[in-house]
Amino acid sequence: MPKKHFLALALASLMSQPALAVADNEVLMLELQRLAQRVEQLEATNRKLEAQVAPAQTQALAARVEDVENEVVAIRKQPKPFPALEGVSAGASLLLVAQSTDGDAGKGQMTVRADIEVELPMGAIGEAEGKLFAHLRAGDGDGVDTGAFATSNATAFNLPQPVLMQAWYQLDIPIGAASGNLGRVEMTVGKIDPFGFFDGNNIADDESEQFLNLAFIHNPLLDAGGDIGVGEHGASPGLRVAYVSDVNGGNNLTAALGLFGAGDGANFADTFDKPMAIAQVEYAGKTFGGLAGAYRLYGWSNGRAESFAGDRQRHSGLGVSIDQQVTEHASLFTRIGKSTDGDVAFDRALTLGAELAGGAWGRADDRLGVAYGWLDPSRAYRDDTGFDDAESHFEVYYKWQLNEHIALTPDIQWIRNPAGDGQADDVTVIGLRAKAAF
Repeated sequence: MPKKHFLALALASLMSQPALAVADNEVLMLELQRLAQRVEQLEATNRKLEAQVAPAQTQALAARVEDVENEVVAIRKQPKPFPALEGVSAGASLLLVAQSTDGDAGKGQMTVRADIEVELPMGAIGEAEGKLFAHLRAGDGDGVDTGAFATSNATAFNLPQPVLMQAWYQLDIPIGAASGNLGRVEMTVGKIDPFGFFDGNNIADDESEQFLNLAFIHNPLLDAGGDIGVGEHGASPGLRVAYVSDVNGGNNLTAALGLFGAGDGANFADTFDKPMAIAQVEYAGKTFGGLAGAYRLYGWSNGRAESFAGDRQRHSGLGVSIDQQVTEHASLFTRIGKSTDGDVAFDRALTLGAELAGGAWGRADDRLGVAYGWLDPSRAYRDDTGFDDAESHFEVYYKWQLNEHIALTPDIQWIRNPAGDGQADDVTVIGLRAKAAF
């Protein structure tokens, strides 16, 4: 409180009291003077401290703020590291598969395969977003020959020099303004593996991670039976158009149509002559009890397919592919195929199986898979060869994930009536797959 205010209050207090003795007044006045002097000393000390401390703190804070602002400006001016790599995703893998069979000659074979995949963003066209995908592959070894319709080693790729497996461009076009609240249209064109978009399955679709037998990787009629008609490297020039809608957030309903070169057209000769056509409707998302599942129904027609005797003819068929999680750690799958036109080696196929996630026994990244397949020879094949027994496959694997990059998978297969020959010996195939990937 300022000195004059303090004195005024003191005097006012004195004037409001009754008259006191002169001696008492003198004592009181001395006390008031001492208090006033003390207040004045304190105020002087406070002003001195403010003059010494406040400017130093203010200057230091101002200097620090200026340093931070300069650093932010410098960072903004610096070029971003590798700006061309923003949004790029890439992956590479090396597969080694060793198998031994107790067939006619007791064979043992090893195969090796290397894959590199790169996806690059290609910017926007209006509200649509584009991307480019490329896939290189090289390999060696044919794998063991069991004489069956479906090979026991779907990883086999005997071409040591790298080849361009796939190279396609896709444009995603939102429907319903920029939000895409009505879904989107996907247009894909280039050299495409049709199985990358059709006949998918979360449990049985990847020979590098899941089952090794070709009967379980895709619909046997399309792949082992040859109706897909892709080029010698596993892909064809083609076009895919799909409509993808969002159902209740995160659940997708997709309707897709694909046209792909077949026969010589699959190897870029007369590409547009009688292409392979395939249409599919798919629902993927939460299903029973909130568990994940996917249901696909598709049909195909290949105007340049080959019969089991090597004649060119049209082949058509229908297929179903389903995978469904049934518990926290267990999922089931099935595929069904039915040929509707053409002289095929087998005209009906059924595969089914299960996958158990290792979280059930404390190994979250491990997997245990088991599957059964049934391929029924067609009437024309039976009449031509005299083989009238269904070929059946049984496979069990355990994927042991050593770390985030390396996995080992012991695998055993049993094949009965290979190629429909009921007189042929059953074949047992024991194998080990090693995969290194990043």
